[in-house]
Amino acid sequence: FMVFGLGASAAVNVLFGFNSAVVTLGLIWMANGWFQGMGFPPCARLLTNWFPPRQLATRMSIWNTSHQIGSGVVVILCGYLVVISWRLAFFVPAAIAFVIVIFLWFTLPDTPPSVGLPEVAGTESHSQAHESPADFRRFVIDHVFRNKYIWIVSLANFFVYTVRLAVFNWGPTILLETKHVKLTHAGWMIAAFEFSGALGAISGGWITDRFLGGRAVRACVVYMALAGVALFAFWRLPLHSELLNTTLLGAAGFFVYGPQCLLAVAAANLATKRAAATAIGLTSIFGYASTVLSGWGLGALVDRYDWNVGFAGIIIAAVIGTLLFIAAWPAKADGYEVSEARP
Repeated sequence: FMVFGLGASAAVNVLFGFNSAVVTLGLIWMANGWFQGMGFPPCARLLTNWFPPRQLATRMSIWNTSHQIGSGVVVILCGYLVVISWRLAFFVPAAIAFVIVIFLWFTLPDTPPSVGLPEVAGTESHSQAHESPADFRRFVIDHVFRNKYIWIVSLANFFVYTVRLAVFNWGPTILLETKHVKLTHAGWMIAAFEFSGALGAISGGWITDRFLGGRAVRACVVYMALAGVALFAFWRLPLHSELLNTTLLGAAGFFVYGPQCLLAVAAANLATKRAAATAIGLTSIFGYASTVLSGWGLGALVDRYDWNVGFAGIIIAAVIGTLLFIAAWPAKADGYEVSEARP
């Protein structure tokens, strides 16, 4: 499923490079988002099958650096490719994705039992080996769709992604129009946002497992609040130094990618490995829906007013996200003990 999604996304990027019509590009963009959405849920399912819940935050945060590494490399690479031809910014990443498709097809295992290994300790009772479709459906309804905390973190994901994508997608434009930075320099500055995010995700995962007993939501509260502070400082401080502005963008990336990763940890652990993919799929729907606000919404706001109002909107999104994480503060570390206690 994941390999199919990646291959389809690569194919769609090739179509991007061969088209120029606005309507066609819009339809291709939608298809690309749909295919890319096939990546996160299978990865969450794999991770919850291979690692115990008290180690999942650290392991998933390491895996999550793929977002930052991929985004950071591509934003730098495309900053140079567009000088030659904007179409290369689609063809080259598509070629890289096709290579990864082949690699995954031949090397990626499924669950431990599929390669002759035992179930992960503490999750044995959640094996789906002998589970009927009806039992699985009831389990998903109880542990995902009737779990208020999964709905809360899913809604919070909408605002986390609003902040993240606002900076990533609009970052070069923001730097050009408000900080008067050269385009090639802007690419490196947004890359700093991404690479710092990798460090933020890893540190957040380690803090969650080491000090918070796996309660990822509690780390999200602090991280999301500090992401808003960093972006407020980037907006309001009259800094003309590219180094200082890069430092603030890096701080924002460090803190926003913490909850971007950890809310997935919270949802996966609460749903257990039996329904982790479904829970992550639900959070991802809200994340991808945020593109309406971070893309069209922010663009319309800036066109009507200016970037001061646009930044205010980003800060408000960070505040709402923080409040939602506070609402989920009482959530348990995972759903294994709860489900095992039921008859």
